[in-house]
Amino acid sequence: MDEHEEAGLSEAFWAVARRLRHLTKDALAPWQITPSQSRALHVLGRQETLRLNELADQLRIAPRSATEVVDDLQARGLVERRPDPADRRATLVALTGPGRETARLIEAARRAEADRFFSALAPDDRAQLGVILRKLS
Repeated sequence: MDEHEEAGLSEAFWAVARRLRHLTKDALAPWQITPSQSRALHVLGRQETLRLNELADQLRIAPRSATEVVDDLQARGLVERRPDPADRRATLVALTGPGRETARLIEAARRAEADRFFSALAPDDRAQLGVILRKLS
């Protein structure tokens, strides 16, 4: 593959990523949730509780940014902070009942949007794309 083909591949990849980002933002609009908040709900939905620094690590963001995300979600009643019984200096974060339901609804909306987006590909092409993307990540 020459430089021109590689540049075209890179541009095509970023164009798809931008389109997916916009579709995700649109899918989140009914909940007035940012992509960062949505990711936090998703991560917390897979865990019972997480320390704030563990959440930051899993989101690959700075602890300060994770604090802001949690502050916003807590203000909306979607997460709660709890003392860590193993370490009084640490704080645990957990989904509330409404947070769990919101995470479930958002996940369903995102899945439906992804299914619609990738429906332009034949099933074999989608499977191959999945293999390729997993290799690259």
